[in-house]
Amino acid sequence: MFLSGKRALVTGSTSGIGLAMARAFAAEGAQIVLNGFGDEQEIAKIREELGGADYVNEDLTTAEGVEALMKGAGEVDILVNNAGMQHVAPVEEFPPAMWDKIIALNLTAHFHTTRLAVPAMKKKGWGRIIATASAHSLVASPFKTAYVSAKHGVAGFTKTIALELATHGITANCISPGYVWTPLVENQIPDTMKSRGMTRDQVINEVLLEQQPTKKFVTPEQVAAIALFLCRDEAENINGANYSIDGGWTAE
Repeated sequence: MFLSGKRALVTGSTSGIGLAMARAFAAEGAQIVLNGFGDEQEIAKIREELGGADYVNEDLTTAEGVEALMKGAGEVDILVNNAGMQHVAPVEEFPPAMWDKIIALNLTAHFHTTRLAVPAMKKKGWGRIIATASAHSLVASPFKTAYVSAKHGVAGFTKTIALELATHGITANCISPGYVWTPLVENQIPDTMKSRGMTRDQVINEVLLEQQPTKKFVTPEQVAAIALFLCRDEAENINGANYSIDGGWTAE
């Protein structure tokens, strides 16, 4: 198990992509720090499944919340910034408070976790920083101003820290999935129905899967497999990359 002795923090890891990543890392021996919302009993089961994972739940939309998370997590070797949220609305109707919250969680939290994790990684001479970005880090879709802006920012932030940390044994990379069937995607369907005047089936087939030439949703496990590879020694020269896993969406 090549991650034995490593400690991995995955934000937003009580469901969806983050949970798949946590499971993949744990299977290779990493000690996991979970973060996210959910039923206490279900989270307790996940912690047990992952070999006694730690769990730190804080509000990542504030600097203070991220600082509390990182203090509770301790020194980590692998940092995965995965937590995110979405809201779908025309720009003139987009709630300013929702814009601020999405930017805070989907982008600014990446800065705060990274700045706090890097000193220990530098001291050890090894680290992996991985961002769950999105196809929307590369292309745009209507009615998602905050999300698209944040994900474009994540891609730029990742490139920048990759350059800064390149001589310290630390890599920074993005993974940019297309539509993955997770609560985040499922929960945006009603807003998209309202914004576009569509039925649920129309949103799934004509908005979500329309973008992906394979006409298949990406699975959380497929995203996790890339994250796991990026932690291997063989990936030490993959730095500042943005891995698309979108069925060919951004190839057009």
